Amino acid sequence: MQIRSEQLAAHLERELKAVYVVYGDEPLLVIEAADAIRATARKKGFDERDVLTAISGFNWNELHHAAGNMSLFGGRKLIDLRIPTGKPGREGSEAIQAYCKNPSPDALLLVTLPGLDWTEEKAVWLKALAEAGVAIKLIPPNLTELPNWIAGRLRRQQQSAESEGLRFIAERVEGNLLAAHQEILKLELLYPVGELTLQQVREAVLNVARYDLDGLREALLSGDVARLTRTLDGLQQEGEPLPLVLWAMTEEVRALAQAKAGLKKGKPLDTAIKDARVWGARLSLFKRALQRIDEVTANAAVVHAARIDRMIKGIGAGDVWNEFLRLGLDLCVQGRPEKR
Repeated sequence: MQIRSEQLAAHLERELKAVYVVYGDEPLLVIEAADAIRATARKKGFDERDVLTAISGFNWNELHHAAGNMSLFGGRKLIDLRIPTGKPGREGSEAIQAYCKNPSPDALLLVTLPGLDWTEEKAVWLKALAEAGVAIKLIPPNLTELPNWIAGRLRRQQQSAESEGLRFIAERVEGNLLAAHQEILKLELLYPVGELTLQQVREAVLNVARYDLDGLREALLSGDVARLTRTLDGLQQEGEPLPLVLWAMTEEVRALAQAKAGLKKGKPLDTAIKDARVWGARLSLFKRALQRIDEVTANAAVVHAARIDRMIKGIGAGDVWNEFLRLGLDLCVQGRPEKR
């Protein structure tokens, strides 16, 4: 069965199939659709989860073993199969077709893929997945549709914007949904619920380039103390909102802690990084940061970020900008952070 992305929420409220395949050119849409399926599966009692990443050298027998290796205590399992290339090969195609002929009653198979061309969409293994369950092709909105897409995202956080504001955001992100997603989240951090003015939208979006939050994140990952110090000082002088600075730093802190936890559990490096949702230009910097920063430092940084969040909300006392610097320095040096 093939359904459209906008039909997924209603479908998951009605039923949960044994097999799902999600694919598309826009990573954000694929991630969100897969997350929705995972969340519903957890509510339905699929408490266990196996993540399989079919990269070069992958043993396709693992798919069969994951379905057969069920808990002695009767728990059900989500098999999270990721095929980054979108091409399982002959062995993978045969393994997928064999699974789809007789899906495990105690397992849910979720397959995520990148965008596929028209010839790949006719592959027998993809057809087998769709016939055994549900196939969802995620089609990103074009530039003319993007303002409406942004408006829908704003409604989720109980905000709205006039048409000029929506077009302003759409033109700045140029169809990059991940960038649009970040801008929308920043608007939630900066402004209360309700309608946003064009001026508010302009100020929030233009702040990104002027205050260089991306530079702050790069400094954290690269361990560049001088750049970190300069950037934080510049952000403070320009009056950057405290929640926005914390958001930028916490994005990296949480990703590092999650990847470290995955590596501790024995996950391959690439799998741990994908689970932490790191890709694109950040990837090489992130890998180097993982080598430099140990698990204790990463976990301590998460706790520190939570403490800063309480300070911003007026629950704790202290100099927030000084704490930003201390948090950054802890991540820019090797070893354990100084105990406080």
